[in-house]
Amino acid sequence: MTFPRLAVRALIVHAGRLLIVNAWPDGKSDLWCAPGGGVVRGASLPDNLKRELYEECGLQIAVGAPCLVNEFHDPKGSFHQVDIYFYARITGGQIDPAWSDPEGVVTQRRFVTEAELRALRFKPDSLPDLAFHGGQMAAFYDPLEPIVL
Repeated sequence: MTFPRLAVRALIVHAGRLLIVNAWPDGKSDLWCAPGGGVVRGASLPDNLKRELYEECGLQIAVGAPCLVNEFHDPKGSFHQVDIYFYARITGGQIDPAWSDPEGVVTQRRFVTEAELRALRFKPDSLPDLAFHGGQMAAFYDPLEPIVL
């Protein structure tokens, strides 16, 4: 049985611009998304997101409330992923074109206005509305807790 892959993503709007990344090695695709990636077992979702943002963008962040659960799959294959998006803000670092993602997945990162985003190919479809018109509405989130016997 194949389980869905779990990932976390950051919704960072800074100075009226949304941080997006091209998460396709060697520019294989022109698809843009919010930065983030797969979770590792035993670490909370916010801690995973902090790690991913540092790896992909060289940024330190404060993770806020979750704001979206997005699910996608390959109907012709077995890939299925669930992304949990969190509002976040930058607390350290800056975008540096020379930054290198150790995984080699993110090769481009940039801040875009809503109009610039809408002129690109991006996922999920709700990204501009969530980033620029969603306010700071949030779902409830209970942090990672140990199992109680």
